[in-house]
Amino acid sequence: MTVVLLLVAATGWVIYQNEYDIREEKVTITGGAQPLHGVLAWPKRGRGPYGLVVFVHGDGPIDATHDTFYRPIWESMAQAGYASLSWDKPGVNGAPGNWLHQSMQDRADETIAAINWARTRPGIDRDRIGLWGASQAGWVMPKVARQTPDARFVIAVGTAINWLQQGRYNLLAELGARHASKDEIAAAVARSDAMRRALRSGQTYDQYKAGGGDVSDLSRDRWEFVVKNYTSDASADLAAVKVPVLLVVGGRDINVDVADTEAGYRRQLRIPGQLQVRRYPEATHALVPKDVEESEFTSTLLGIAAPRSLFVDGYLRDQKRFLESLGH
Repeated sequence: MTVVLLLVAATGWVIYQNEYDIREEKVTITGGAQPLHGVLAWPKRGRGPYGLVVFVHGDGPIDATHDTFYRPIWESMAQAGYASLSWDKPGVNGAPGNWLHQSMQDRADETIAAINWARTRPGIDRDRIGLWGASQAGWVMPKVARQTPDARFVIAVGTAINWLQQGRYNLLAELGARHASKDEIAAAVARSDAMRRALRSGQTYDQYKAGGGDVSDLSRDRWEFVVKNYTSDASADLAAVKVPVLLVVGGRDINVDVADTEAGYRRQLRIPGQLQVRRYPEATHALVPKDVEESEFTSTLLGIAAPRSLFVDGYLRDQKRFLESLGH
């Protein structure tokens, strides 16, 4: 009987922890290159019209909820009086298109179309629409903020400045993290340099493969994606951004050189008070504590039983406070 009661209690706790103070509405976002299958997460409390945070994904085949990873963030934003809008990347979950065929400008155009669509929705305050984005979104959001006056703020999480520099940093950091030998590091750098030369010379995927290029983990679509985007650098777009920006960085991020990112943002965003930076020394690229990310058991357990606790302490709270500081 005791075991049964414990199981019931545990089940109830998990259900409680996975219920959020938001109301999710499935939507179809029109006006761009193709319809987008999205989710509009409304606050359950307060009275509209609500501000809106438009989510811009990082790399990979990400769905609208990022496998539920976004929901605690949406909830914290709802507490600040903001709805959140996100969508399946093209080609994900049966959505039309293919995200690997997109340039960063294509992604910016897609985001601007989503903002234009959202402005027509009842209950949305068109004067309080802004952007949240992680990682690769760092090459998208500055373009959006530069190209449309409807983007009134930016929250940048673990973003980089230069594509090639970020890639080299990530390569060396991952090799260092697994204590690779000098020979392994030299071989990996040589492979990376060979790919860079092929990209600069305009080689096709087939030419690169025929020339001995390593395509063991590189599909044809991925090659085309890299061809379209490897010259990306956020500097010029950032310099044109005039809205408030919150930069969020993790001290244990091996994907992005966060010191370089912060220096770049400070160099380009020169309006007094425009930039706020929040640093979390023990956070990884995903803003999860390093010890949690390294333990499959712990991360899985928290993901099921206490998903809000996956993130490093203060991460959800600080984004909420940033939105509240923008006023109404």
